[in-house]
Amino acid sequence: MTDLPIILASSSPYRQQLLQRLGLPFSAVAPAIDETPRPEEAPQQLVQRLALEKAQALAERFPQHLIIGSDQVCVRQQQILGKPHTHQAATVQLQAASDQELYFYTGLTVLNSATQQSLSDCVSTTVKFRPLSAAQIERYLQAEQPYDCAGSFKAEGLGISLFRYLRSDDPTALIGLPLIALTTLLQQLGQRLP
Repeated sequence: MTDLPIILASSSPYRQQLLQRLGLPFSAVAPAIDETPRPEEAPQQLVQRLALEKAQALAERFPQHLIIGSDQVCVRQQQILGKPHTHQAATVQLQAASDQELYFYTGLTVLNSATQQSLSDCVSTTVKFRPLSAAQIERYLQAEQPYDCAGSFKAEGLGISLFRYLRSDDPTALIGLPLIALTTLLQQLGQRLP
């Protein structure tokens, strides 16, 4: 068993809140990587590559740590949707999502920077949206302003009310850090859990 210090390779407050649930002490550090998709790269490949690159980007700086990297994309009709950043872009995303299925792929890597051993996983989530009126979309965006969230909603908040259903082996994956998969990878690397 190991008790290496844990680094979350992310500045995301959502991922930090999720990781706190496991009761493990950790530090969060933003990695500097290029997140541009490669030509012909499938969404699952993209998130797994970026999760690994985020962890690797901090390995030299934190040589005796377990480093957690995670990345997520939202896909609608084979097209990756980015974070909207603005009210107008979020409105367009939610209008397009109305009565549609969106697919989320969350890549996860845990890297032992002492041994360079890493384990990875990718968790998929399907979200079916209810039919959304313009007034519903406007009320929702005014209430939560999810402009930093892929898909333009916060599933951990009021955004859940926009769904007809959600299907995933790990519901925390939709928020950005799949805790069931993470617990498995940490245990496989010998980390003691509370």
